[in-house]
Amino acid sequence: QVQLVESGGGLVQAGGSLTLSCAASGSIGSINNMGWYRQAPGKQRKLVATITRGGNTVFADSVKGRFTISRDDAKNTVSLQTNSLKPEDTAVYYCNAAIRPRARSLVLDYWGQGTQVTVSS
Repeated sequence: QVQLVESGGGLVQAGGSLTLSCAASGSIGSINNMGWYRQAPGKQRKLVATITRGGNTVFADSVKGRFTISRDDAKNTVSLQTNSLKPEDTAVYYCNAAIRPRARSLVLDYWGQGTQVTVSS
């Protein structure tokens, strides 16, 4: 069974930085797009950043210029470097990946369990 596990969340003061990491494990055939989403209390889950296999990236306007996304296909990981954090960045951050399991032809959408990021003022 394929799973994604996030790490790196925590409590940080405004203006600080955190690096979030996500590792995919299990019977993985290949990984297509990977990304990060976040969900604040009482809010809908929203896109933060995505990265394609070729390294093309998309960022939400609210984080553009502050966050960086990267991936390491040899290790099946994706990371989100967050800088100049603001209180409005407070949310549970979820890793997402489109993965084709080994010996399967279908690409499935996987989500991690989430990691809490809290930015204090």
